[in-house]
Amino acid sequence: MTTKENDQPKWSQEAVAGLSRAFMESRVLLTGAELDLFTAAAAAPLTAKQIAGRVGADLRALTIVLDALAAMGLLVKQNEMYSTEPSAMRLLAADSPASILPMIRHSADLWDRWGQLTRRVAGPREEETSRRSFIQAMHVVAAPIAPGIVALVDPAGARLLLDVGGASGTYTLAFLKAAPEMRATLFDLPEVIEMARERVGAAGMLNRVALVAGDYNRDPLPAGHDLAFVSAIIHQNSAEENVAMFHKIFAALEPGGRIVVRDHVLSPDRIKPRSGALFAVNMLVGTEGGNSYTE
Repeated sequence: MTTKENDQPKWSQEAVAGLSRAFMESRVLLTGAELDLFTAAAAAPLTAKQIAGRVGADLRALTIVLDALAAMGLLVKQNEMYSTEPSAMRLLAADSPASILPMIRHSADLWDRWGQLTRRVAGPREEETSRRSFIQAMHVVAAPIAPGIVALVDPAGARLLLDVGGASGTYTLAFLKAAPEMRATLFDLPEVIEMARERVGAAGMLNRVALVAGDYNRDPLPAGHDLAFVSAIIHQNSAEENVAMFHKIFAALEPGGRIVVRDHVLSPDRIKPRSGALFAVNMLVGTEGGNSYTE
């Protein structure tokens, strides 16, 4: 006989996904140690600009890292000023007798070598494989939550959906299943549109979806829609790029049309939720001007 406890799977999707992202917090800690941020903010609270001046860092990039460290609880942020959390100060300030800073910096030295593990085992991976992996990852994230998101939007009465940067069509398909009379336009880069064609075709929905290749930064968006959906897009852009994109989306909507945005949304102090503050770091290293945004 098996017990109820033994019947439970050892791993859940959330647990495995969390393990795969654990490196993000490690990397933020290592960067904090390499730049000696914990020593800089140990004596008294400082603004991001003051810390940037002391360590010789780019202000925008450093602020994102400081906010992530505050979200992790290693720094304290109050009134736009940062200080090292007292128990973290004991371990991470250079002048503390109990400091383990040298050990943390040694871990930082190992980082690049560990980053070569896949190449060491199996050689370099091709770029197309990486692009496909990204789009597939977006589907894995979206598939379980898409029906609930669509229900919150309540697409009843909407005639034509515009899915901006719709990837392989996970949300497009969820909308069409929830609203049988709706049609959709999925707009994304040419190489992504081919992946969308596969998924939409497999779902038997090609007769209800116009697959339009383009770049919202350069091209106009197709017109005539009454509902626009923008999922996991604004964090890729700078604030200025988002303003330009939303102008195009407004132009693509009929009077009375709606725009729905699904993305990370930070608290006014930019340190909650923790996942959003860490995702801002992901955008810092992965895009030219992307970020997590507040309301």
